[in-house]
Amino acid sequence: MESINPHFHFSVKKTPPSVSTFVEGILAGNRVMLSQAITLIESTRSDHQDLAQQIIEKCLPFSGNSIRVGITGTPGVGKSTFIEAFGTYITETQSADDKHHHIAVLAIDPTSPVSRGSILGDKTRMMHLSTNPKAFIRPSPAGGSLGGVARKTRESIILCEAAGFDVIIIETVGVGQSETAVHSMTDFFLLLLLPGAGDDLQGIKRGIVEMADLIAVNKADGDRTMLAKQAKAFYQNALHLFPAKDNQWIPQVITCSALSQLGIPDIWALILDFQRFTQANKTFYENRKFQSKYWLHDSIEQALKNQFYNHPSVQAHISTIEEAVLKGEISSFIGAEELLQMFLKY
Repeated sequence: MESINPHFHFSVKKTPPSVSTFVEGILAGNRVMLSQAITLIESTRSDHQDLAQQIIEKCLPFSGNSIRVGITGTPGVGKSTFIEAFGTYITETQSADDKHHHIAVLAIDPTSPVSRGSILGDKTRMMHLSTNPKAFIRPSPAGGSLGGVARKTRESIILCEAAGFDVIIIETVGVGQSETAVHSMTDFFLLLLLPGAGDDLQGIKRGIVEMADLIAVNKADGDRTMLAKQAKAFYQNALHLFPAKDNQWIPQVITCSALSQLGIPDIWALILDFQRFTQANKTFYENRKFQSKYWLHDSIEQALKNQFYNHPSVQAHISTIEEAVLKGEISSFIGAEELLQMFLKY
């Protein structure tokens, strides 16, 4: 039978490049190699994971030379628009430190319920930045991880830094549990809020405001200018209620507008001030060490959890024990102990 399209040929999956080829490409700033390496990190295949870990190990000595910025905010606050304006400013403006910066954006996108893949919305929302030769945007699926961020993002940071990106931005899906994970892998935490004074603050957990190194009231333009100023005063007063930070940095509140570029240079200047301040008092490096320790223990917990649920004895008996717990025949704690004993014994 003749093919409908004689020019069509089934593609054969190619063998991934070697570790050395990946590492050489990443260190040379090859975006294709960087993207492919991050895809390996996100893959669930064991061979891909093994290859990814080897690449990360080789790139690790070349990482760490960046400022890592976490950005979060309530839905509709304009995170993507802000990041595009902010990233464009950073890459196109020579900073006070006489550097031309390169920015990598690791955007945690909502996961598709059908394919469990990323919807990739951030590349379509950051049209200008996505074509910027000094910028790299990587939307990643939120998946089933807590709050949409996991160690995969942490590992992607290492590769982006090795590729020469000295400003790493991690955008979260929104205000929720993901902020704790983002805070544990970034140096500076920026909270974006809308004009509207106390209405916004009521919907935000106290812990998220406490984590913020800077609060920016976005969309401070046009008719919302006065509201933004009122909100700034409200948030400044609210910050006085929180205890001092361990790094001795005093969080500030600023108004900004991604559309008109208002406040964007000031935010970047404050981030550079924060970096200089915390590096001078050594808390910048202490925080990085604490984060490495945190992710070590988190990786151990995740590995043990995966081994537990994939254990043959656990898989064979977990349904029976679940049913016994639901019927009230045994307590949840006894059921858990029985499964743990099976896991540890065999």
